[in-house]
Amino acid sequence: MYSYNEFDEAFVRTRVAQFRGQVERRIDGSLTEDEFKPLRLMNGLYLQLHAYMLRVAIPYGTLNSGQMRQLAMIAQKFDQGYGHFTTRQNIQYNWPKLPDVPDILEALADVEMHAIQTSGNTIRNVTADHFAGAAADEVADPRPYAELLRQWSTDHPEFQFLPRKFKIAVTGAEQDRAVIAAHDIGLQLVEKEGEIGFRVLVGGGLGRTPMIGKEISAFVSQADILPYCEAIVSVWNLLGRRDNKYKARIKITVHEHGIDDIRARVEDRFARIKPTFSGVDQVLLADIKAAFAPPALPARGTDGFDAVKAANPAFRSWCDTNLTAHKNADYTIVSVSLKKHGATPGDASAEQMRVLADLAERFGHNELRISHEQNVILPHIAKADLVEVYAALRAVELATANIGLISDIIACPGMDYCALATARSIPIAQQIATRFDELKLEHDVGPLKIKISGCINACGHHHVGHIGILGLDRAGVENYQVTLGGDGTQDAAIGERAGPGFSAEEIIPAIERLVLGYMDLRDAPEETFLQAYRRLGAEPFKAVLYPDKEGKRDAA
Repeated sequence: MYSYNEFDEAFVRTRVAQFRGQVERRIDGSLTEDEFKPLRLMNGLYLQLHAYMLRVAIPYGTLNSGQMRQLAMIAQKFDQGYGHFTTRQNIQYNWPKLPDVPDILEALADVEMHAIQTSGNTIRNVTADHFAGAAADEVADPRPYAELLRQWSTDHPEFQFLPRKFKIAVTGAEQDRAVIAAHDIGLQLVEKEGEIGFRVLVGGGLGRTPMIGKEISAFVSQADILPYCEAIVSVWNLLGRRDNKYKARIKITVHEHGIDDIRARVEDRFARIKPTFSGVDQVLLADIKAAFAPPALPARGTDGFDAVKAANPAFRSWCDTNLTAHKNADYTIVSVSLKKHGATPGDASAEQMRVLADLAERFGHNELRISHEQNVILPHIAKADLVEVYAALRAVELATANIGLISDIIACPGMDYCALATARSIPIAQQIATRFDELKLEHDVGPLKIKISGCINACGHHHVGHIGILGLDRAGVENYQVTLGGDGTQDAAIGERAGPGFSAEEIIPAIERLVLGYMDLRDAPEETFLQAYRRLGAEPFKAVLYPDKEGKRDAA
């Protein structure tokens, strides 16, 4: 993985020292909160319902063991003993004290981490496929390109005061595990006539106006991807709606102008700025690629693994759900669920983080990943070591066998923490997971993605959930709308609102009816919820969700 050079080190340390002075002036009253707010947001510090929240960048979701241990130390020393991994491959600390934040940032700098551009109207943390560099199906590792984009975008003088925040995601495979179609720019590595390049999407995003990104180019060479992305952002920087923050995102700009007009403007801008890129970016990219050379993976065999899997049902169940094919047949990608039934999705204790760091160091070639689905990935584990890995995970309640199943729920912090939220998300996710664990139906239901947001900003990605849940305030009462048929993969789709919302007391029984109804509607156990929905359409699912309420549903 990439290591800081002298410039990176000096840049981050300078920012820490600068913010330390700003915090001191806020504490002594020299800065008002209004004056301090833009300064703290530049360093990832939010003020939420009950306390400050610090959002730390994990670029393209990649960590080493030392970094994970440092995150654990920060959670234990400066917070309440845990961290929350997010859908943007970041980690959030929900309870830091303001005087401690500079020391936290200093501790992050000690392990080449920071919180820069995790907030504000700028280019945010560049995200990537959490199986990058290990997946059997990828064209190329997307992380070197994500790192190039990170370096280009960090403190870019033209893009520090954009119309709104801007998000870029990169995937290296046809199977989209980075939700690129729901990003301002989505990049997919493709191969054309032996050359590696990028299919480029633009104008995706969720929130109050969800949209799927549109293809602006079928192929941009890797040599041109940086000036092409700069052309896109600079065109939007000029066109974007600064008069209305709800219409400021690039998705609205693309919608209002049309993709053909935006493409013409980008191509014109690209032609003008491409000559100013002297090729130094490609020299830098070559150095970055060298830093991401795959680890040496000696042959290990799988005999011991196969025997235990055949004999141990619990281990077999975990293997069936939490393992993904690796490029090397002797190895596997392990997805560690942070979704124990009844737990807060995405939370990990300091102890759990240390165990994950130890496992990565001992068995995983010192690599960990954070997924946008709020889980942790060990990307290079020999199958021969899986029994030991599983035992260590089980000892700290990290061996839940539910990746991709109904309890593997994405949920934002909701009204338990967030000042923007209009309803709770965490308790709903916990109750759904607990209920289906009680019913012992989770594995019979099969692949099913539930995503929950506590407000219209859609941080829980509910629009692209097979079942999406949006919590709203209705006259002071929490109300939960259900959407159906969303998809965050290469077949991306925005879910359709099913009908009237449900109260907090009604939503769990409603989801239970919906899932049990799907099991009756499907052709065979192999037909997933999304496949059945696409085959049958919405009406059979609405009928199950709203029994004896067709008139009310139609009126809505």
